[in-house]
Amino acid sequence: MRVKNIVFWAYLSTFAGVFSHATSEFFAVLSGVGGPQLTVWRFFVGAICLLIVSLSSKSSRNLLQPLREHPFQVGSLVLLGMTLAQLFFHWALDYASPIQVATMVTVMPIFVVVWDAIVNKAKISAPKLVSGIGAFIGVVLLLTDGYLAQLKIGGGVIYGMLLSLACATVGSAYLVLIRPHINRYGAIRITTLTFTLGAIALWIIVGLAWGIWVNPMTLFDRPPQAYLSILTLGAWNSCIGFILWLWGLSAVPDIGRANYLFFLKPVIAAVLAMVLLGTKITPFQVLAIIIVCGCVLGEIFYDQIARVISGKKTR
Repeated sequence: MRVKNIVFWAYLSTFAGVFSHATSEFFAVLSGVGGPQLTVWRFFVGAICLLIVSLSSKSSRNLLQPLREHPFQVGSLVLLGMTLAQLFFHWALDYASPIQVATMVTVMPIFVVVWDAIVNKAKISAPKLVSGIGAFIGVVLLLTDGYLAQLKIGGGVIYGMLLSLACATVGSAYLVLIRPHINRYGAIRITTLTFTLGAIALWIIVGLAWGIWVNPMTLFDRPPQAYLSILTLGAWNSCIGFILWLWGLSAVPDIGRANYLFFLKPVIAAVLAMVLLGTKITPFQVLAIIIVCGCVLGEIFYDQIARVISGKKTR
């Protein structure tokens, strides 16, 4: 019974993390800061919030332990994993539209299944493959409202698509490779290391590559809507959201299956746009939402559904 409770809370935590991801675009737009610069701000604020959370608990206070015991593994995953993925994501928005970037990044759950098979020799089952492809098709239909021409690639858009693909590839590899370390050291410590070391690395990279040296002391020099959005990106979308997401993925029995919840990100964003912004959802988009939700739920509850169909009682 206790194991079932942990699995339930792990899936719920993963969904909460996905919900946090789904709201990040809203605050990114409201911040008025685009490109790699926003990634630096997000990591700065996120790092401060995570340090406060980590240092307030005795169990997560020893932040250097993971680096002392596994310096190369943890250090490389922290700097080349989610940090690089986030940089690719925000950089991609300089070239491609949010719809194009969101559509490409949403292949991440499929990539997680592939990486899990490569790293952990996990079996890629037919239901998992079919539901993943079905959910991705549903996402494409949802984001484009059936008009695939909206994904037309031309000019510099190809760079945005390639950066989005790099984001999905690197981010999915990070989720699979970091899982053992999260199980050992906890999601709070690993997430704190990711954003703290990542903030320093991004500050240097963006400064050297783009000539933008972000000064944290100038945060409140911008309009209230801008700095409140940046603070929300750091506190909610980066600190709380990432802890919930990474812990949930590390605690579930099947990381590939749990990460299929990521397909719900554009669905959540569409519903929020309808509720908060008054955006109208077309019948075609409603159909796409049903397809996405059906594929995700079908994969998550595949074992129970199979037992019911075969006439066996669920335990």
